[in-house]
Amino acid sequence: MHGFDALPVELIADILGELDVSSLITVSYLSRRLHTISSDNSLNPWRRPILRNLHAAYLSQDAASYEPCLKHLSVRTTVPRQNWVEILSLAKTEWLLFQATLPNLKASEWEEAFKRRFLPGWERWKKDTSWKEVFMKMLHRVWHRSHSSCTSDEAWTKYITINRTGTANELEASSRNYNPVTIFNEFKLQNNLAHMQTHIRLVVEFADVRILAFGVLHKPRSTFRINRNARILLHPPGVEKDVCDDDPECIEWRSTRSTQSSYSSDHVHAEQVVAPYTQANLNQMYRRLVRPLPAASHANYPFYTPGGGDKRWFGMGENEEGGRKWMGGLMLTAQILGPHTKEPFTDGPRLQDMDLVIGAGRSQYASFTWADLDAIAPWLELTKRIDGPGLGH
Repeated sequence: MHGFDALPVELIADILGELDVSSLITVSYLSRRLHTISSDNSLNPWRRPILRNLHAAYLSQDAASYEPCLKHLSVRTTVPRQNWVEILSLAKTEWLLFQATLPNLKASEWEEAFKRRFLPGWERWKKDTSWKEVFMKMLHRVWHRSHSSCTSDEAWTKYITINRTGTANELEASSRNYNPVTIFNEFKLQNNLAHMQTHIRLVVEFADVRILAFGVLHKPRSTFRINRNARILLHPPGVEKDVCDDDPECIEWRSTRSTQSSYSSDHVHAEQVVAPYTQANLNQMYRRLVRPLPAASHANYPFYTPGGGDKRWFGMGENEEGGRKWMGGLMLTAQILGPHTKEPFTDGPRLQDMDLVIGAGRSQYASFTWADLDAIAPWLELTKRIDGPGLGH
């Protein structure tokens, strides 16, 4: 024990971070020095074990995967309150509502938790309420809508279409009858694409919703009907994925800087190597998304996240999507995640096309607005934004 006490505090905190939450609680009360180290906001050995809990529950889709001691962690004076911003941003909705003992946080911390968990467009619900109140209301609203077909809180659902001409429209439809597949089929009919198959891609996933893109893939005879913005949104220029020949688990990200998953260095090790883009260019073009904070499957968004959940890429270069191009318009919508949303339903590939929209837990949607588009794709350059249908003349 004397040799352990002689170690630098940074190394001790790093060692404590390898413990599970229950063991760390016990260790934090063994001595005055360990109590001081575990309570230090800058050292914060609690972050990694907490994130491991959140990550494990995400993979298993079961809030019961959390360590039992996690639900009353807020009563522990040794746990820095900053950890609760991350817990509130990523934890299961039903666990936060019905099991966890929530701490007393500052208004700025509740605001940060709200902006990390929910889409920017949802801030319209705040009005004159406090950040804590609107945060809890949104949790209740999301939980209610993910377990029922009720749409009384949002009579109209907004969605965005990105046109091949470079313009985009923010449209809306009745929430009670909202079905993006039906809407997009009508959209294809208007653009003489009804004979082509609809392809659906998962753009990014958050704690409560995931953003879906509906489009048409085909090998066109000319470039006239190609939607270049569709590919740019799904596949940011300069960001690539590649599988190493000597190690199937090794992922090379084509950027000039190394990075890791925001969840833990234990889970993902990746290197970005992008050419011809320079490090300065990529740093100006892209920032890892924090507001809102993506789920574990897209933790490195807009960069590629290994693990199988990030399916924006199918092939590379000329072989991407089998050489097919996105044609016509691309429709973006936000799908609310429920307890059965991720259960396999169709015989087709997981997390793409009809598997994303057919089956239990896949019929509830929320509004997707300009603010949300700016959050998930700030690099996208549109020539005109049009509220409602039409060309914006």
